[in-house]
Amino acid sequence: MRSSLAGWAAALVGMLLAGWVLLWPSAAWGSSDGAALFSQHCAGCHVNGGNIIRRGKTLKLAALERQGLASAEAIAAIAANGVGQMGGYGAVLGEPGVEQVSAYVWQQALAGWPKG
Repeated sequence: MRSSLAGWAAALVGMLLAGWVLLWPSAAWGSSDGAALFSQHCAGCHVNGGNIIRRGKTLKLAALERQGLASAEAIAAIAANGVGQMGGYGAVLGEPGVEQVSAYVWQQALAGWPKG
């Protein structure tokens, strides 16, 4: 009986740890993948560089240039602090994550947001 209880407790601890890892921001673990962070935190509203909330506020190169955001640094400031209806993600992504996401967004904008 005691060994089955210990096995059950170990399984429960393992599930709790797995859930915690999934909920912890990727940047905290040193993720260097801006695409993965974008997919996790940004793509819900910015699918393929678009914007499902405000059509004119996309991440396409022409829209970024029109808004004076034509650099990874300018995109990083928005990603970290937010603007308008978009909240900032600086606390979630951390500085490295913000830089990775902004570099990815800028790269995709320059490439025309290729699909796939």
